[in-house]
Amino acid sequence: MFDLCTSLSRMRPAEDIKALLEVPKKVLITMHQKPDADAMGSSLALYHFLVLKGHSVLVLSPTNFPSFLNWMPGCDQVLDFESSRDKALSLMKGTEILFCLDFNALYRTRGLATYLEKLDCPKVLIDHHPQPEEVFDYGISDPEASSSAQLVYEFIYRIGGESLINEPIAQCLYAGTMTDTGSFRFASTSPRVHRMVADLMDRGLKHEPIHQAIYDHYLENRLRFFGNALLNHMEVFYEFNTALISIPFSDVRRWDLQAGDTEGLVNLPFSIQGIRFSALIIDYDSEVKLSFRSKGDFDVNLFARKYFHGGGHINASGGRSGESLEKTVSLFRKALEENRKLLE
Repeated sequence: MFDLCTSLSRMRPAEDIKALLEVPKKVLITMHQKPDADAMGSSLALYHFLVLKGHSVLVLSPTNFPSFLNWMPGCDQVLDFESSRDKALSLMKGTEILFCLDFNALYRTRGLATYLEKLDCPKVLIDHHPQPEEVFDYGISDPEASSSAQLVYEFIYRIGGESLINEPIAQCLYAGTMTDTGSFRFASTSPRVHRMVADLMDRGLKHEPIHQAIYDHYLENRLRFFGNALLNHMEVFYEFNTALISIPFSDVRRWDLQAGDTEGLVNLPFSIQGIRFSALIIDYDSEVKLSFRSKGDFDVNLFARKYFHGGGHINASGGRSGESLEKTVSLFRKALEENRKLLE
């Protein structure tokens, strides 16, 4: 039905833990900081599945998560490590299996990383980002997959648990896959993805309410922020087929931006004819963060790793800068010059 790949020789296939899951265990599921719909959707889908199998499961987010995910079944069970540190550390004691979803390097969990590393239990990776750390005992590392939600779906099939896929699991899986494929328009939308969605719909999934819950819930303020950003802070470099949106901290305060409010902004310049590379740079005062998207074969994962201490996928990545917004924008323009031949 599908082919799951593991990319590290020391990491055993994730389905090899099937025997361990036949007996109730204390399980911890975690995701990357500032989780998106795929991180949350894959984690909650696995949570519901393991609870149905009789396990005691804690879902731990390293940080808070955006309000547009509050509709997800089980999100009220997710514990925020940053705001509930002592409670989280207490509940983590005695963990027998750790699942790491939608990230493949422990530093992506911020302050939680040290404690995850110390856990004396099997560590299981389910992720679709390239170049995972060598800290996992079992796992699925498949950069060809559209999303971690897709890989959780395939993992459930691999261990023979597909009969347990109910409405909450299907909703979480669909949300993660829909968002990470750009509503099924990105190149990662493979036949595997469509077969999964068809299966979920055959099981009774209603997809329209999920799309509305994620995309049609924002406040007026966010739409006006988008308009201001495009009007006043977007530059188009036609010689590089590139667009840049740079947001000063004064705008972050003015528009009272919350987690998730900038979601999708970096994709909008692709509606401009010829644009192949889009960048969003935001000054959060304590740190400048960057988001990169590309069309075709320009590798923004390598770009982020080389210039901005980041990484991700070939067509979607992020980074950070300790410099001012102005200096970061200057460094970005210099990086464009160095990649002129790749962008022309």
